Amino acid sequence: MAMSTSHTPQAQRGVTLIELMVGIAIGLLVVAVAMGALMVSRGISGTVTDASAIQQQGSYAMRLFGQQLRQAGAMRLNLNPGTVVTEAPYLAPVAFETAAVAASSPLFSYSANMANQVITGTASPTALTVGFRRYTEPVFVSAAEQSLSRNCLGGPDDSTSTDERMESAFTFDAAANRILCSGNGLPAQPVLQNVANFQVRYLLQDNTTTPGIPKFQSVDAAGVTNWAQVQAVEVCLVLYGSEAIDLPAGSNYTDCDGTTAVDMSTLIGTRARRMHVAFRNVFQLRSQGLIGSVLNPA
Repeated sequence: MAMSTSHTPQAQRGVTLIELMVGIAIGLLVVAVAMGALMVSRGISGTVTDASAIQQQGSYAMRLFGQQLRQAGAMRLNLNPGTVVTEAPYLAPVAFETAAVAASSPLFSYSANMANQVITGTASPTALTVGFRRYTEPVFVSAAEQSLSRNCLGGPDDSTSTDERMESAFTFDAAANRILCSGNGLPAQPVLQNVANFQVRYLLQDNTTTPGIPKFQSVDAAGVTNWAQVQAVEVCLVLYGSEAIDLPAGSNYTDCDGTTAVDMSTLIGTRARRMHVAFRNVFQLRSQGLIGSVLNPA
């Protein structure tokens, strides 16, 4: 007789409530740790990106000012200013043209106020205007001579202007924290944003007090009585970032005056919790056209 066996199903044991709660707690802890690490990583990445953007803008600003200031007072070199005719141009006398042929405005010509055509400025509000001789020269891409000089806005070109002087006028809009530029009839446009401070100082050379022993002094625009004595310009900018970061108390930077320590953690408005970096550079001016006025200030 066959015997049959029956199997009693084993009772399946589930997860208890306590085990479920422990698992959820561990999972939430892991997520919290991961989120904290992610936020720290993003904060560090944002700070590095912000600092990099400030450095790039500061580098661009100094290139912009340097390009215009290093050309201030530059004139055209005429390889044959007289009536001498020669097959070898390098044998002919040369001279700098202080007066342009075209009779347009703004002017650039040797006169009593020529130094003001090269550089002028104001202390309050901070403004700086530089100019240099605009002229045409042979170019490879055109049969006609063209002017390759450009102001701070990248203009004007030959099709729109025959101005004698290329000029760049920088002004500081403190209310909007930006620097504007205009020139040659072009409307002012912002060229730098997030500017906390903009200061310009001028290095004056005095050859008259003690002939042969030049003296230099650094003054703002209000201290310049003879613009022909300006031999170099010191530009200082304080730029700030666009991303809010955690700044502990005492996070200071030195302002453009060289002495004031500004605590970034106490700033308000658009500059609150923003990284600030000061940039400073000195640009020497070209001396052509200034020498006569320096030696003969009257």
